[in-house]
Amino acid sequence: MTRVAAIDCGTNSIRLLVADAYPETGELVELDRRMTIVRLGQGVDRTGRLAPEALERTFAACREYAAVIKEHGAERLRFVATSASRDAENRDEFVRGVVGILGVEPEVITGDQEAEFSFTGATKELTGREDLARPFLVVDIGGGSTEFVVGDDHVRAARSVDVGCVRMTERHLVRDGKVSDPPTEEQIAATRADIEAALDLAEETVPLREARTLVGLAGSVTTVSAIAQDLPEYDSEAIHHSRIPRDRVREITGGLLHSTHAERAAIPSMHPGRVDVIGAGALVLLAIMERIGAEEVVVSEHDILDGIAWSVA
Repeated sequence: MTRVAAIDCGTNSIRLLVADAYPETGELVELDRRMTIVRLGQGVDRTGRLAPEALERTFAACREYAAVIKEHGAERLRFVATSASRDAENRDEFVRGVVGILGVEPEVITGDQEAEFSFTGATKELTGREDLARPFLVVDIGGGSTEFVVGDDHVRAARSVDVGCVRMTERHLVRDGKVSDPPTEEQIAATRADIEAALDLAEETVPLREARTLVGLAGSVTTVSAIAQDLPEYDSEAIHHSRIPRDRVREITGGLLHSTHAERAAIPSMHPGRVDVIGAGALVLLAIMERIGAEEVVVSEHDILDGIAWSVA
């Protein structure tokens, strides 16, 4: 057994997993899993730089996570940084801050590496399930990018495209510096067109339509599951491996895109940091399901973070 810590720093959130890994049995026993919305990618699409306030929010979360890692006595730590810090001109500032707080350098991984970790984390528990046909299509809808991975026991093809809930919101659903409340039909149509173009790109290298089981990861997908189940609060156990039909996803997406900020914020399972970006995230999921003809999405709480933990173990 090895006690490991994994940090996944994305465009919208930073997450920590501390776990005991048992490589012989394939078991990952979770000791602590937490998520903080830091919006590291705030404005990156427009300015090309990480904003000072976004960096400070991220460093504050890192200080909290350093204390948790020390408390649990994790032997190894891996810090993976995704889309926003890949794109930013001032990413050296980000690297220095992380090293100063956690003692490890953030690895700015490629989209293909990101996809590999996501696939491992999402499917390790599903490989023995007879009710789920293969190959799997694992879709990780992040803040700045979405990863598509098709595989059975191992990855066959992967692609990362620059379509995420934060990027799509900032690009299409903002007017006069504020998120539209609610967005217009023209804004929604522009978002959908951008997503469809990204799906065309993904299909150049990933056989999306060959998949027999769609597995959805990350906050946009888990939040849609929580809404579909009408949960009184966010409940990881109820969400993990839930199965949401396409018609229900379509209904929820329409409701989110045509609601106001206050109406979305009033949803009991909604994280405050997702209120403004959940509509775009749900639309990405719906577009994928419609493109490949998926009747349902299998929702996983285990994702890139678990894949990173396994890579350390």
